[in-house]
Amino acid sequence: MMRKHKLLTLVLASLSMPSIADTQLIHAGTLLSVPGEKPLTQQSVIVKDGRIQAVKSGFIPVSEAGKNAKLIDLKDSFVMPGLMDMHVHLQGELGPNNDSERLRMSDADVAMQSAHFAKKTLLAGFTTVRDLGAQSPQHIYALRDAIAKGWVEGPRVIASGGVSVTGGHGDVDGMRHDLLEKYTSKTICDGPYDCRRATRRAIKFNADVIKITSTGGVLSDTNTGTGQQMANDELKEVVEAAHALGRKVASHAHAAEGINAALRAGVDSIEHGSYADKESIKLFRKTGAYLVPTLLAGDTVKQMAEKSNFMSEAIKAKAVRVGGDMMTNFARSYNAGVKIAFGTDSGVSRHGINAQEAVLMTKAGMTTMDVLESATVNAADLIDRSQDLGTLEVGKIADIIATDGNPLDDIKELLDVDFVMKDGKVFKQ
Repeated sequence: MMRKHKLLTLVLASLSMPSIADTQLIHAGTLLSVPGEKPLTQQSVIVKDGRIQAVKSGFIPVSEAGKNAKLIDLKDSFVMPGLMDMHVHLQGELGPNNDSERLRMSDADVAMQSAHFAKKTLLAGFTTVRDLGAQSPQHIYALRDAIAKGWVEGPRVIASGGVSVTGGHGDVDGMRHDLLEKYTSKTICDGPYDCRRATRRAIKFNADVIKITSTGGVLSDTNTGTGQQMANDELKEVVEAAHALGRKVASHAHAAEGINAALRAGVDSIEHGSYADKESIKLFRKTGAYLVPTLLAGDTVKQMAEKSNFMSEAIKAKAVRVGGDMMTNFARSYNAGVKIAFGTDSGVSRHGINAQEAVLMTKAGMTTMDVLESATVNAADLIDRSQDLGTLEVGKIADIIATDGNPLDDIKELLDVDFVMKDGKVFKQ
């Protein structure tokens, strides 16, 4: 009887053990520990309790890493920090069935689908994302928290609360009037003080960041263009209210007038930035705001508009025009020294193909090292997590990916990530 009791105790103890080894030793054939700096060969990375304990030259023996350390052999791989996507929408994917899905899928269905998309994103090598706009912010906050608690597998999520003006991009559209009333968010606002209220409300309900729409958008099913929609005083109040409560502001913006107004108001990032002009570039450099280019979204909507028939004529016209112009304008901003943070607008494109953005960025003239830096060091800076993320240095969280080939030689290597570790836990090998 005593023996059975001991056996049961051992079984229960094993079930309660964490799913990661206390100490892991990674033998990295090529290690890019700090994107922007030269990669090193034959390096050993020691991970303990989810953080990087040491980085050593050569392939050290397992015994040197610590008692019961587990070896992860990546001697034939290129190893680097986990990638970060600063603009995703985990609650859906653009497609011909969106209208019927919105009527047929419950909030619970959408939540389950979001968990599925989150897992696909993680397995693609993206260990941190910023979700900038959801049908139901509370469900994205729940997904964020569930991932943080280990209940659901996915990337670390920085989740936004949206603030938009009545009838603008970010408000509901394309439905009959009673459904418009039903689905209009309480953070839709008009006038500076109402937009201040909306910002505070979004933060009250747990937003990590505020997403605004200073201009019209391609996928708004209205013929309202892509020019400035939020007024200057509204933008100013949103930014001041958000910053006062410790939140950054990301602004969707296509037209130059809306980009410039948002930058003057003090936003922390411009999403898309499709028609940034000379003044925009001066303001970017003056304020230090990041451009999150989302070239993949532009490419996706242009192809959909040209090859499918589910978009309305208003959306098609905007998709062809804006999607066709984004690459050239991004190249101008990049060459002028604007700070770039990687972002795809996934959800417009399919989840899990986020690295296609990197391919488009290089086609626009960005160096492969700058692309990797935009998806690691710069992204970590944008979300104020440089102390924990973005590089593989002692003390930082062990978010690590590996590819067979060297993405500095061929950026397409990022399309097939072979190893994914997040918080010291291996999700793909």
